[in-house]
Parts: sequence; C-alpha cells; structure tokens
Amino acid sequence: MKRSTLLILSITGVYSAILHTAAWSVNNFLMTGPKAYLTYSSSVAAGAHSGMEECKFQFGWERWNCPESALQLSTHNRLRSATRETSFVHAISSAGVMYTLTRNCSLGDFESCGCDDSRNGRVGGRGWVWGGCSDNVEFGEKVSKLFVDALETGHDTRALINLHNNEVGRFAVKDTMKRACKCHGVSGSCSIQTCWLQLAEFREIGNYLKIKYDRAHKLEMDKRRLRAGNSADSRGATAETFHRTHATELVFLEDSPDYCTGNASLGHHGTEGRECLQTGRNLSQWERRSCRRLCTECGLRVEERRAEVVSSCNCRFHWCCTVRCEQCRTLVAKHFCTRRDTAAPNHVRQRNRGHRR
Repeated sequence: MKRSTLLILSITGVYSAILHTAAWSVNNFLMTGPKAYLTYSSSVAAGAHSGMEECKFQFGWERWNCPESALQLSTHNRLRSATRETSFVHAISSAGVMYTLTRNCSLGDFESCGCDDSRNGRVGGRGWVWGGCSDNVEFGEKVSKLFVDALETGHDTRALINLHNNEVGRFAVKDTMKRACKCHGVSGSCSIQTCWLQLAEFREIGNYLKIKYDRAHKLEMDKRRLRAGNSADSRGATAETFHRTHATELVFLEDSPDYCTGNASLGHHGTEGRECLQTGRNLSQWERRSCRRLCTECGLRVEERRAEVVSSCNCRFHWCCTVRCEQCRTLVAKHFCTRRDTAAPNHVRQRNRGHRR
C-alpha cells in the first residue's frame, strides 16, 4: 500500500493555533510525502509567515508592497502570474520555510533531526578545523522541497519558473550562512579554532533576495510555442531558455503593471490611501522619495494628517521589582496619497507644489 498522503493544509488554521491572529492567510498549501512529515507542518506555516513578513518589510515603501494576497496569487490556478514580484514571493517564502525548518532542527524540536556534524574533525583552513554543531540546512532543504515544490504539479513554463525561483530562495539560505568559531589553546592563545556553520539573520536573506529581485532576468519565450501549454513543443522551448539562465538568479516571464491603480481581480490595491515618508530621522534616500514614487508619479497628491501617538514615558524602577511608566501623548505628522480632486487645506496644496519641484 502506498505510504504517502495527499493533504490540503490550511495555513490559516495553523496560524490561529500558533499566532492567535494573523494579518494575512495562505490557502491551499499542498503537501506530499510520508505521514511523518506532518510533524513539520507547523514549522512550514511559521516559515511561510516569516517569509511574507520579510517581503512586506522589503517592499514597504514601494508601489507593490507585498499585499496579503501575494502568496495566494502565486499559487492560484486561475491567476498564475509570472511577474518579477511573483518571483520574489516564491523565493522568500521558500527561503522562510527552509530557514525555519533548519532552525527548529538545530533547537532539537524534531526527533528525526540534529546537528550537521558530517565534516567534524576535518581541517577547514589554516588554524581551524570543523567541529561544533552546524545548522542542518540539508535537512531544511529536503523537507522544504517536499512541502513547497509540491505546489507545482504541471510542467508548463510558469510552473518551471516557480520551481526555479523556489530553488533560488533555498540557495540564498545556504549562501548567506556564517562561520562561527571557538578558540582553543593554552591560556586562551587561540592556537587553533573549532568552527561550524550557522544561519544568518533572516533579514540578511531578505536583503540578498531583494538584490536578486532588482537584477531578475526576464525570459524571452517564443509566444507561439508558449501558448502550446504543457506540450512537448512548449517544454522544449522552456528547456532551451532555462539552459541560458543562471541557476542562482530570479527569473520572470511577464512585465509588471505600474501598481498605481487598483485591480481587485489581481489583488492589486493601488497606492491611494498609502502612507509615505517625507520627514523623519535616519531615512534613506529611497524612503525620502516614497511620496513622489507612491503619490505624485501615480497622479495623486500628498496630504499631511496629524495623528496622536500614545507611548510609555518617564519610566521609573520601583523596588522590588516593577517598572512604572506614564502615558505620553504626542502629535505627529503623517503623509498619505489622496486623489487630487479631493478638497485640501491651503497648507496641503502648498506642500504639494513644493514637492513637485
């Protein structure tokens, strides 16, 4: 009897158990494989969530800001887009799943997994040898493939592009790993070091994949052969194109819309109502230009609104052992993209004229 199972895993339900509430949901994550892999489903859910949270951070001040529907669209049977943004969604979610599985393995959460000690005792370089407890990325990669790649059951071009970008995400986890070392020797002389590999911070993986997104390659396909769908002719055209593509680069098939205006059927909400940044400490040049990018260039104006922010202040330590704080209220200026035909106070219109200059 076949020992595999086919399961439609509702990530929404898992999130309710893990996180109580979630700002977004992922539907219809498909899992195949031995029943033992059901043990990892919670880690897969958490990994997908962390991937999408990182996506929101990386695109927070761009027209496409990784909306809640992003991962749903990437796997929806009727909306199989293959844009530059979809490529990033596949890579970061795949990386998130692999990262969480690997980390939980190292923490001892799984009975069937432990440290990667396959290189322990070997000379790694001058003055150091492999040892310690390396994060088991091989395990994380293997189980991640069973969960994430199983979504793509076809052999058409879009499915192969998704699988390729999934692999780029997993490569990012491995390529950003750090070597950590411990000194050994008389009186702390550090005459030799024992070293192991550990995962980087997930933010570093997000930064890595954002660079890949900016450099992503558009695949130029023969449209006639592409329309052939899951045929030998279409698969041949796809194989020829992928042969010329580097295995570690993100790829996409379709140009992106400008994302200024909303498209409910595609899950694009447009930039109307979005917050942008004009003032603030330690803003990057990219953040300072967000009002122009989100509002002005999309035919919208920048509206300043005053908002009251409540925060803890004047905190004092009381023996023993509590900290008591006051509630301070401050007014802060926030900026939003609004339609130009909306009546605006004089000070708002003046700010717009200055911004356009």
